Amino acid sequence: MRAFFDSLIGYFLTPGGLVLMAALDSSLVFFLPLGVDLVVVVLSAREPEFFWLYGLLATMGSLLGAALTFWVGRKAGEHGLSRFVSERRLERVRRQVDTRGAFAVAALAIIPPPFPFKVFILTGGALGMDAWKFFPAMAAVRLGRFTLEAALAARYGEGLLSWMESPVFTAIIGGLAVLAIAGTIVSAVVIARKKKA
Repeated sequence: MRAFFDSLIGYFLTPGGLVLMAALDSSLVFFLPLGVDLVVVVLSAREPEFFWLYGLLATMGSLLGAALTFWVGRKAGEHGLSRFVSERRLERVRRQVDTRGAFAVAALAIIPPPFPFKVFILTGGALGMDAWKFFPAMAAVRLGRFTLEAALAARYGEGLLSWMESPVFTAIIGGLAVLAIAGTIVSAVVIARKKKA
């Protein structure tokens, strides 16, 4: 089992793995709070000369996943949103989307988890938010967030790298992997049950 987690973690700690994780993180099912941020930091600490690339790759992946979530919202429509989001949360998000508009909602992309940004993406799609305003604003905000994290990791990463080689770090990563798998399964089950209802 440890070999499986090691190979899975090893894959996500690559440029391609970063894009995939960022795309999954912006999808409806995948659950790993701060996972993308952690991968950006680790990659930038290991290869500081490419910090700018890791910020860009994380942004690209995030936009891909968000586009899929936005499209699902668009296809589900306003009436189909209850299959994905509880009525209580949906009403609060609907008010924010209606009153603030695409730019303001996209600016929320700077807030790290556990802020439920996916719900805003889904609801924006369902309510017909202008994608040509939303996605450029989201791209700018995410690029700023991920590039800042990457630059800080590139600058201060030497100490971080030595800590990452410790058994404590390995245990934390293993725990996060278990949390991600459990959270993803729970999310998938909840969505599947709501679709049947």
